[in-house]
Amino acid sequence: MTRVVARVVVLGDIVVDVVAAMSVPVASGSDSPAHIRYAAGGAGANVAAWLADLGEPVSLIGRVGADDAGNRCLASLTAAGVELSVAVDPEATTGTVIVLVDPDGERSMVPDRGANLGLRPADVDKRLFVPGDHLHLSGYPLLDAGSRAAAVQALTLARAAGMTISVDPASTAPILAYGTDRFLAATEGTDLLLPNRSEAELLTGRSDPHAAAEELAKRYGAAVVTCGAQGAAWATDGGGGGGGKAAGQVPAQPARVVDTTGAGDAFAAGLLASWLAGRPLPDAVRAGAVVAARAVTHVGAQPG
Repeated sequence: MTRVVARVVVLGDIVVDVVAAMSVPVASGSDSPAHIRYAAGGAGANVAAWLADLGEPVSLIGRVGADDAGNRCLASLTAAGVELSVAVDPEATTGTVIVLVDPDGERSMVPDRGANLGLRPADVDKRLFVPGDHLHLSGYPLLDAGSRAAAVQALTLARAAGMTISVDPASTAPILAYGTDRFLAATEGTDLLLPNRSEAELLTGRSDPHAAAEELAKRYGAAVVTCGAQGAAWATDGGGGGGGKAAGQVPAQPARVVDTTGAGDAFAAGLLASWLAGRPLPDAVRAGAVVAARAVTHVGAQPG
């Protein structure tokens, strides 16, 4: 069924990334030279920024601290064309993530979600949830007890409005802490799940990404499992994914990798922009791969 979506509503984290591009591997207990820079980040903010860069109308629901870091994040998102529905926390600091990027471009993260932990149902503007729009939920708010009620509120409002819904599971460690069965129960029936390979294996017990995608598609209508340089496996089960039961693989686009931070968020934005315009899922996955290839060629998680 063809979809024409007026606006994408994103709910997720807004943070400052402290990106340390390492010139050598980290030397434990000693000094490790790096090029360090500050950049706007956060899974929700990243997807919203890339959607705006692609010309998609997008609103972002989130929470920042009443500090310079929060002001900079909001100014950057506004300049990018994102409509903000963001609460300012007078007590908490804006979330911060230390990102260590090794010489091969792979990244490790040390997060402090800060004000994101305080996201409340009252921060979720009901006026944004209307028929014909789409909700993209980053998993972090759902997985953490402090922000979970807000994420559940957004899912409830989107379902009541008949909106299409996509979910990014976020990360394996918080899924384990929350419980895989609880996560599946909370998100089952949404239209599209976008896990990476590790998350898909955790949720299904299947190490083969194709088998995992097909298993997840039974619950979600459609699933796309990202596999880094190996591309992405996709599957539909004849439900919300648009079309009949099908599966396949899309290769990654060649790129000179500088920093993989935010590549999955860029992929999600590219995929959503195409899929919500009514294109078949394989074509949408290819569109996501193109945007992800752009993202890895510069330092930082948002469009350069």
